[in-house]
Amino acid sequence: MVKIAVCGAAGRMGGRIIAAIKESEGVELSGALERPGHPMVGQDAGYNAGLGAIGVLISDDLNATVQGCDVLIDFTAPKVSLKNLEVCALYKKSIVIGSTGFTPEERALAAELAREIPVIIAPNMSVGVNVCFKVLADVAKILGEDFDVEIVEAHHRLKKDSPSGTAVRMGEVVANALGRDYNKVANYHREGICGERTHDEIGMQTVRGGDIVGEHTVYFIGMGERIELTHRAHTRDMFSRGSVRAAKWVVTAKPGVWDMQDVLGLR
Repeated sequence: MVKIAVCGAAGRMGGRIIAAIKESEGVELSGALERPGHPMVGQDAGYNAGLGAIGVLISDDLNATVQGCDVLIDFTAPKVSLKNLEVCALYKKSIVIGSTGFTPEERALAAELAREIPVIIAPNMSVGVNVCFKVLADVAKILGEDFDVEIVEAHHRLKKDSPSGTAVRMGEVVANALGRDYNKVANYHREGICGERTHDEIGMQTVRGGDIVGEHTVYFIGMGERIELTHRAHTRDMFSRGSVRAAKWVVTAKPGVWDMQDVLGLR
């Protein structure tokens, strides 16, 4: 049995991950973690997951929680994830990170820490989204330079980062397939007399509102025709199930940074 601990156990994703662990074979919940002072510390982790009491209490002791697991699943925020990664490296435990919004410097630090342990960092744990990543590269290569690329993403009103990590990864995949540097061609803002669209730019537009779980559309727009590739998330369960699948995979991986393309054998 793979022992999994969940960080952010009292949150929306934390609850769904705990439920997914209980529904999956070959894994067990070994620990549930929250920040010090959280009102649910000391309570049974099953309540937030809608499972009733399951005998695992939410803790604020990071070191003890990590020591008791084989792999930590973390959907929090970059700074928290990096701290958790540092502790996992200390105790030689694997970690699956679903946090988004990492800066290039934070990614470099994560890669340095991953020299000691296997680490999965993926902006989206969905099987469907990761198939989209694979398909997008193929479509971009086939269409080449004759199609403009625009990406539109929509999420719930509580999402803190923009654009989403998934949208950024989609942009990176397309840019790489076209031989462009995403950081130079991404256009996040158009307002007023901003001039004609450049040939190389990849537009990134964001929608925030209500309880949208996540929607991403990539437009390949040519003269007289366009192709739209859309993924819509109906619930968070696909992310939680994907994270458990990743946790089962990463415990046998070599040290380094991996993602869901590796887990699913799509690379």
